[in-house]
Amino acid sequence: MRHIRRSRPVRWTAAVLAALTLAGCGLGGAEDSGTRGPVGTGGEVKGKVSLQTWALKPKFTAYVEGVIAGFEKKHPGVEVEWLDQPGEGYSEKVLGQAAGGTLPDVVNLPPDFALPLVKQNLLLDIGKSDPAAAADYVKGGLDAYRFPGHDGTYGYPWYLNTDVNYWNGELLTRFGLDPKKPPATLDELVRAARTVKEKSGGRTYLMSRKPNLVDLANAGVPIMSADGRTFTFNTPEAAAVLDTYRAAFAEGLLPEDVLTETYAGNTKLFASGTAAWTTAGANYITSLAVDNPTLAPKVVSSPAMGTPPLYVQGLSVPKNTKNPAAALALARWVTNAENQAAFARQTSIFPSTTASASDPFFGKSDGSNAGDAKVTAFRSLASARVLEPVQANDAVKTLINQQIALAVSGQTSSKEALDTAVARANQLLKD
Repeated sequence: MRHIRRSRPVRWTAAVLAALTLAGCGLGGAEDSGTRGPVGTGGEVKGKVSLQTWALKPKFTAYVEGVIAGFEKKHPGVEVEWLDQPGEGYSEKVLGQAAGGTLPDVVNLPPDFALPLVKQNLLLDIGKSDPAAAADYVKGGLDAYRFPGHDGTYGYPWYLNTDVNYWNGELLTRFGLDPKKPPATLDELVRAARTVKEKSGGRTYLMSRKPNLVDLANAGVPIMSADGRTFTFNTPEAAAVLDTYRAAFAEGLLPEDVLTETYAGNTKLFASGTAAWTTAGANYITSLAVDNPTLAPKVVSSPAMGTPPLYVQGLSVPKNTKNPAAALALARWVTNAENQAAFARQTSIFPSTTASASDPFFGKSDGSNAGDAKVTAFRSLASARVLEPVQANDAVKTLINQQIALAVSGQTSSKEALDTAVARANQLLKD
């Protein structure tokens, strides 16, 4: 299963390699309600239809087969063929299918995989084919399948993830900070980091990662033009963010190797007790309990600073499907609140339907700090948005990160670094 974490712009790992978290969903149907497909298809739900998933076998074979069996029972005239592709090389597989005209009727696509197909006019606009979807799925999830320069919505959000803040409550208390009122802005974070440095004698860090596009987006910086054709993040506001980090780095508030390629990483420093803050998905405390069972009970969570980042997986329908009624109905069935809730009970994901907002499994904590984190993430998803545009692929983000590192280290000015990053990123878009 392709779980959602930070991305490429939405970074996907192999089946169940990364955990996800999601916002409001509960039981209740978002699926079709009869023998006909969603409004706009004008067809009867019958015949053969294919579903392609990404790295769900073998762990979730029984689950998917159960979902398919339920669909076939609801629609006796339907036969579903399930195709599951391996984790590696999936993007290339999809592009090959698209080139050969052999895309299955329903395809698991994250937004960055969907965009090349949208540019080729290969995906169905579910906004037109299924207008009710706008009310049945969380806005951020649908927005992830709306691309600048292209009218329409090109996928049903399936499952989502976001980040929350994690704080070492014991360390914050030791250094005179209130773990119940952790920093909520960059300025507050810097002030708290200064306190931690002073009171720990420089042995502990609060800030332990360099800034990225998400930080710029949360400062109100437009990452791309409205038509999605050019990067535009070289603004005074973006330069101010980098200037703040550069001053903090010069003051020793971040690890010296935070800008290098060999840096161990923010989460690893947190797990070792060297850093008192990290960001991660909703199930992080559960995994931390395996790596560091002594630390896990001391961790407290809080919502992500600014707009929570949204990571999305979804299902799209090709325009050339020979069975649009059954394809749309199947995509609806797989992503309905009941089936998503059942999925979430097997793994650390959240569903994407508005009907799920009242589901206590997601919205009510069991009183543990892990349960609190899950609720924090779940509630955050109502306002979560995709903050890194899908055009920011790995190559683009690599060169942006290189320029950010130069600015934070003081080797170049923030404005110069941003201008260079935008120019080179835009050149990559043209290549």
